[in-house]
Amino acid sequence: MKLKNFNFFIGLLFIFFILLPLRGEDQNIDIWSNKNKKKDSELENNKIKNNNIINNLKPTNKIKTNEIVQIEKNKIENEEELKIFGVHDPEDYNFDLNMWSSTNAEDIRSIIKRIEKINLSKTSNEILENILLSFSYPPIGMNEKEFVKLKIDWLIKNDRHDLIENFLKQNKEFDGKRKLVQFLVDENISNANLKEGCEKIEFIDSTIKDPYLEKFKIYCFVFNNKDSQARLLLDILREENQSDKFFDDKINYLLGISDKTSTKINEKNLLNFYLSSVTIKDFDYQPTNKTKKEIWKYLNSANLIKLDDINDKNKLKDLEIAANRGQIDPKIIFDIYKQINFNLSNLINAKNTYQTLDNIDSRALIYQKFLLSENNENKIEYLFLLDDLFKKDKIENIYSKFLSENLKKIGLDNIPDNYQEISQKKILEAEELKDGKIKYNDKVLHQSKVLKYFTEAENQKKVQKDLDKLLKKFNKNKRYFFSAKDLALISSLIKDGFEIPSNFNYLDLADKYEVPKNLVQLIKKEQNAFLALKIVEIIGEDEPDQLDPETIFFITSLLNETNLIQIRNKVLISALPQRI
Repeated sequence: MKLKNFNFFIGLLFIFFILLPLRGEDQNIDIWSNKNKKKDSELENNKIKNNNIINNLKPTNKIKTNEIVQIEKNKIENEEELKIFGVHDPEDYNFDLNMWSSTNAEDIRSIIKRIEKINLSKTSNEILENILLSFSYPPIGMNEKEFVKLKIDWLIKNDRHDLIENFLKQNKEFDGKRKLVQFLVDENISNANLKEGCEKIEFIDSTIKDPYLEKFKIYCFVFNNKDSQARLLLDILREENQSDKFFDDKINYLLGISDKTSTKINEKNLLNFYLSSVTIKDFDYQPTNKTKKEIWKYLNSANLIKLDDINDKNKLKDLEIAANRGQIDPKIIFDIYKQINFNLSNLINAKNTYQTLDNIDSRALIYQKFLLSENNENKIEYLFLLDDLFKKDKIENIYSKFLSENLKKIGLDNIPDNYQEISQKKILEAEELKDGKIKYNDKVLHQSKVLKYFTEAENQKKVQKDLDKLLKKFNKNKRYFFSAKDLALISSLIKDGFEIPSNFNYLDLADKYEVPKNLVQLIKKEQNAFLALKIVEIIGEDEPDQLDPETIFFITSLLNETNLIQIRNKVLISALPQRI
């Protein structure tokens, strides 16, 4: 029995050892199976995560364009702080620092080029000033240097000395600063106003390294009897090889170091020409059509223009061209015309003999005949004949102001019927803006005393009462026609919080007039500043009061929609009131 039990035990043990590897294999299979399951699970989880990321980038959740612009802007600001330049606070005109963030740089370049070709009216130019000179970041695609150049070019083109000084005070360092300061300096020299010009040397600081401006600073020390400072600065300029033989000669003469100076007139720049004029005894210079504009202006301001020989028609012609360009005062031309001698027969028969003379003599003869005429009818006849003669040689700019002033002296009431229309036109053409007194007319809504809210800043409550009375009266009058100008006024009043009677069908009336879709799109794209530039282009060389009523309506509607209230008010004040 014991042996049997032992054998049984040995048998079981043998079977156990035989089955043990098989069990181990089963266990190995299970282990790898679990690992594979784990990997599959991880892959599935990663797949879900990836799908969630992709879903977050689908169009339904995409980042908006302005957000991308802002992100890009923040990246730029983090790398290098963006600088802003201007004169006006953008909030004053309902803009902000990011007023160009939605506008492409190329669009701005294109419209500025087109606007530069237009002889803008006073109102158009004021609006352009408000836009360009507001502090703001440059548009995407335009660097800081190009953006500030747009502002500088406008300031110089428009001779805005006051704004240039403000720009220099408010913007310490920028590309083009030297150009602005030199313009300011040259303008004062050309106006023969050296005292004021020398006050501008405060803008010639350490950020500007320019020999021309340093030379002007040296002259100003001499001008203000600060000889020691002038000599010190001159020595520094010489050490840096920035001076020249001409300048050294003139300053040495002015300082009393030498008692002789060159008599040669130097036209290389305005400062050299000015130094020539103040150091040469009996200075005599005859300008030509090649003479620089700033030199013409200085000659005019310093009373250095003279015509020794009245019969020298070539020189007189050069003077006429300069006057037409605005380089000299037209009065100089008329004074010369008076000096040209004609015999009595020519003067008596001027209407017949002027055609036999050359162009200059014919203008001079008719001008003298005008001065000798006593009755208004003859004066007007010669004024318009003279107008034709100036147009013939394309120098009518000399004459336009003279014509307008003399027509106003005669008075429209004294002008014959056949000259009435042309006389009114000539007077208006010579005026930039009708600044006459406003005459309120309660028979027409857009000319009524309601306008006092815009023209005289009258109390809103009082204007509301006037508006209620007038609308009630006009609604009863079935014959009254609400014009586009009326609707421009009403839409602006609504924008400013005025209440309109519920029975007044403003929307139905406004639907008759279409607002250009391309301009509406700019509002949707939040391109308010660019829209304002478009409006400048639309108004162009006209004043708003010269635009057709439909244009006035859609311009004011757009400005109301974009909340550009200050610009809107400029348009309304010009376009709506009746002036006398």
